[in-house]
Amino acid sequence: MNHEEEGPSPKSKPGEIVVFMVRRDARCAECSRALSDGNLLRIEGDKPLCMDCADLGHLEFLPSGNTALTRRATKHSPLRAVVVRWARARKRYERRGILVTPDAIEKAEVECLADEESRACQRERAAVRREGEDREFVARFAEAVRRDFPSCPAESAEKIAAHACLKNSGRVGRTAAAKEFEPRAVELAVGAHIRHVHTNYDELLMKCGDRALAREAIGGKVHELLARWRAWPA
Repeated sequence: MNHEEEGPSPKSKPGEIVVFMVRRDARCAECSRALSDGNLLRIEGDKPLCMDCADLGHLEFLPSGNTALTRRATKHSPLRAVVVRWARARKRYERRGILVTPDAIEKAEVECLADEESRACQRERAAVRREGEDREFVARFAEAVRRDFPSCPAESAEKIAAHACLKNSGRVGRTAAAKEFEPRAVELAVGAHIRHVHTNYDELLMKCGDRALAREAIGGKVHELLARWRAWPA
């Protein structure tokens, strides 16, 4: 197996040993052992070595997934290696776990069991804190909408903020500009709300499939309502 055929070797930290999870059949350059899909090998120079010939055969594979267990096992293992595998879809090597001594895993498991309740509480508190911070951000964004568009109905301002600031949505409310409550970002969020809620934009887009044409058709109404909401109530 020539791992270079799958892509450039992953960058390793100084002193870090990288082990590859085999995807294509290979053979150890020293003992001629056949290595098939799922086996592990280390590259020394251009030579693939099985774990025994690479002096890593006494280590045990610990899959990724449990951060606390991985961190503690790494701390307790005098010799360790990072296991990677080529991901075809993403065209890159991805970490699959580590190799550490069995004793290190046992010690790490004992430590994790001892403070699992404490770590669970910490995770719960962190989740509550993040949720609280997110609610505060949405509330402040709604205030920014009312600041820049004082005639915008309160209910609409709340909906605009909740929609624009949805986590992991990639919407305007999650941009750096929006987090600074810049007027342009606020206007984009309000304009999007008007376009989808107060015009027939969605129907036009469905019919013609051309975003530019659909926006042009409803542009006047969007600008009219933006101007009305931007004015102070009489």
